[in-house]
Amino acid sequence: MKITALAVSMRWLPTIAVVVLLTLLTQIGGVVWLVAVGLARRCKTGACGYLALFLGIYAAGSALGYTVAPIFGRVSLPCFDDGTSRLKMQSPFFCVLNRQYVVPELKEAALALSRHMDQAFPGTTTLALDANFPFFSGFPLFPHLSHSDGRKLDVAFFYQNADGSYLDETTRSPIGYFAFEQPRPDSILPCRDREDLLTLRWDLDFLQSLWPPLPLEESRTGEALRWLSGEGSSFGIEKIFVEPHLAQRLGVQAESIRFQGCRAARHDDHLHMQVGK
Repeated sequence: MKITALAVSMRWLPTIAVVVLLTLLTQIGGVVWLVAVGLARRCKTGACGYLALFLGIYAAGSALGYTVAPIFGRVSLPCFDDGTSRLKMQSPFFCVLNRQYVVPELKEAALALSRHMDQAFPGTTTLALDANFPFFSGFPLFPHLSHSDGRKLDVAFFYQNADGSYLDETTRSPIGYFAFEQPRPDSILPCRDREDLLTLRWDLDFLQSLWPPLPLEESRTGEALRWLSGEGSSFGIEKIFVEPHLAQRLGVQAESIRFQGCRAARHDDHLHMQVGK
């Protein structure tokens, strides 16, 4: 009996792992997976039929999330260039995973930032990265520590060619993360020589050579940081996370510019903005 029970438990481990992973990545994916498995078994469909069921139910669930999110105090950021603003998600990938939702005041702040950037540097698109899921405050947005209430949004850096020409809607990595700006010799480094065992502060050195060597467009990135820490306060911007060495390099100082700590993910590949409650 014990062996049989163990065998049954082991058989369910892959399903449990898939459900947990899909839930962490998309919020609704784990539930959709279980529903699709149940329907596929009842209808006795093959692998292709199951895949079609999963994708169809997932698409319907995401559409429902878009419609119902305002009940939970969330709205969607623009997934594509809709011609009404210079703000959009860096990739449809974030919208497929339902990670583009924020509270209305944060959306207005992000739109105001994009308007300012386009006025200061005509033809500039502001790219949003991870925000939050459509439902429930307190639901974690893996791997972030704080994106659980719709009040936090990551914004991509701005980049240029080696000859100094600005590259609109371009990031070094395919998802806008993990292409770190390396500190200079005289940089402020609060985490120097720390070796925490439990940490999300990944250097990911093995990835860095894979990204194109695009220089940071410091004028635009610095202006975004200056606006967020200045005029952004009138839109409710309370905190901006960025690595101290990068704020030092860009020459921007303000009380709202914070260091996220040595156990949180590095913030020299993107800007983190958040509104207060």
